[in-house]
Amino acid sequence: MRAIGIMLLIPWMVAAQAVHPPGPPENAPLVRGVLLECDTHAAGELSIRAADNRVLRYQFDRLTYVEREDRLIEPARLAAGEKVEVVSEAVAGYPLRYARTIHVIQPAAPARPQTLGRLRAYDPKTEPAIRAGNITFSGVVFRLNSQRVVLHTREAGDLSILLRKDTRYLADGQLVDAESLKPNMRVFVRAGKDLYNEVEAYQVIWGRILNPR
Repeated sequence: MRAIGIMLLIPWMVAAQAVHPPGPPENAPLVRGVLLECDTHAAGELSIRAADNRVLRYQFDRLTYVEREDRLIEPARLAAGEKVEVVSEAVAGYPLRYARTIHVIQPAAPARPQTLGRLRAYDPKTEPAIRAGNITFSGVVFRLNSQRVVLHTREAGDLSILLRKDTRYLADGQLVDAESLKPNMRVFVRAGKDLYNEVEAYQVIWGRILNPR
């Protein structure tokens, strides 16, 4: 009798999963996708298509940090079809999340056709390295020194994050020195893991948000 009950329950569970699929990443602080469109003004909106084909929209302003190939660019220079990574946060009173940083992820260069007599081995020294952080944290700086910052987060408690020599520090959308980071600041950290599986910071971001126009 119990087996019959389980057999009757399985189709119902499958149907329920079909009706209620896993939630989309609308509220995720870090999302990657393909840029569909972006306003050409200093403040406006942009939309991306996420991996699950869901279209997500964000608002930005002149303090949003936009980067391509390690260079700061204007949002108007973003091109439809580019793969981007958006670090965002919710803003009270606005339906769209605010994009703090937009990082263009460069696609891999197409392979050149091989011809006789022109074959060469791959040399990592001559290939450009692309550094892409896939982890983001938000919290308050609890302790810091020249090598690490301890971040107090609401979700994971205290986190110790390595500071690299090339870690970028952004205050109100502008590049600043590492000395500008102080205890008790609320920050966003874009990070990844090194070869020893330790979390290291690529960008530390803080400052006020202008009201989107």
